[in-house]
Amino acid sequence: MAKVSPRTLSGFMELSPRDQMKMERMMQVLRESYSLYGFTPLDTPIIESSEVLLAKGGGDTEKQIYRFLKGDSDLALRFDLTVPLAKYVAAHYGELSFPFRRYQIGKVYRGERAQRGRFREFYQADIDVIGDGKLDIMNEAEIPSIIYSVFTKLGLKKFKIKVNNRKILNGFYAMNGMSEKAGEIMRTVDKLDKIGPEKVKQLLIDEVKMLPVKSENVLDFMAIQGDNAYVLSRLEQYRGMDATFDAGLDELIAVTKYLRDFGVPEENFAVDLTIARGLDYYTGTVYETEMTEHPEIGSVCSGGRYDNLAEYYTDKQLPGVGISIGLTRLFYVLNEQGLLSDEIITAPCDALVLPMTGEMGPAVAAATALRRAGVRTQLYGEQKKFKAKMNYADRIGVPYVVLLGEDEIAAGVVSVKDMASGEQQKLSPAEAAAFIRAAVEKRSAGAVIKE
Repeated sequence: MAKVSPRTLSGFMELSPRDQMKMERMMQVLRESYSLYGFTPLDTPIIESSEVLLAKGGGDTEKQIYRFLKGDSDLALRFDLTVPLAKYVAAHYGELSFPFRRYQIGKVYRGERAQRGRFREFYQADIDVIGDGKLDIMNEAEIPSIIYSVFTKLGLKKFKIKVNNRKILNGFYAMNGMSEKAGEIMRTVDKLDKIGPEKVKQLLIDEVKMLPVKSENVLDFMAIQGDNAYVLSRLEQYRGMDATFDAGLDELIAVTKYLRDFGVPEENFAVDLTIARGLDYYTGTVYETEMTEHPEIGSVCSGGRYDNLAEYYTDKQLPGVGISIGLTRLFYVLNEQGLLSDEIITAPCDALVLPMTGEMGPAVAAATALRRAGVRTQLYGEQKKFKAKMNYADRIGVPYVVLLGEDEIAAGVVSVKDMASGEQQKLSPAEAAAFIRAAVEKRSAGAVIKE
């Protein structure tokens, strides 16, 4: 029989056990951080009815979605975690308490062209706060404060959360008679970092068909930079010219004030008028987060405020605010850049019990005692020579080996060997468990990402 060549499809990530442990650690930090802020976990099906997922329909979503027939059922793989959330909230509206705060970490699927750092199957880590009819502006400040908390716990220090408000942009274009072209203008201005202001200005004139003076107005507005107080003071000069602009400015001022109240340092957030995001989706505050020393990575966390989460499923008004971290891409880039800590324990266990005699009973008892004390323990039962056993311990990267020979069994102790230093000591099973657990906890307290 011909053998099938084992291979992984392009755009799908398969990690080694050690890298998977690092990914799991990142997920653990996210779950703990989100839970700290009162978010409840949610898991929605990977497969949904195509009708449900494509309720909004059109555009790139329909082109990229994985869709298939199973019998008479028209099914699709979820392409994000927001649409399934909308469906869930609409379906369970009567059972939920609002504001509804949920987090979800799960795989999503997009049939786009696979490229470096871009995947067809990838993890997203989302949090959203959903209101019933109304949602206070404080939530729009708490979300970026959670970004700050999460990234700090992961070990990142040099990052910046860029904040803007879509109402400010919409109001500015309205006061300049550009409302009809607002979408085209924002898409063009989004290229500022890549091609520079002169080329953007030419595109606004040639492709968006703007008058030179109006293109200059747009670029002058987008060029307002400085510390947060300065940018806000410059925006105050436009107050009174458009009601939507004024509402957005009030919201942006409130968000920056609350961010300081939440303890986010000024160096980690900035008002940035070039941030637009989701032209047809976000309606208020918008966010993008970048690693300041690695701008080539792009935004590693983004999101914002939207007016009606579930408008395609219910007549209920359900405003919300949320963020999404492209976890697989973030992990890939950090790993490629060598920014993932080597201090993380990536072994499948903290202690490997090696019986040195033919009698397995004492080794089984020792492994059981360690596990009951909360130490992740593997019992090596293969009848091999000592060198082969130690080679196995090296290969899996276990931090501690617990040896049980005739002398240890007779004395009622175990020999604990630190695989990093080579030091070895004889301890009672209870002492060994306490020692290993304390050492592992200290090592595990380190950050996932190194600066």
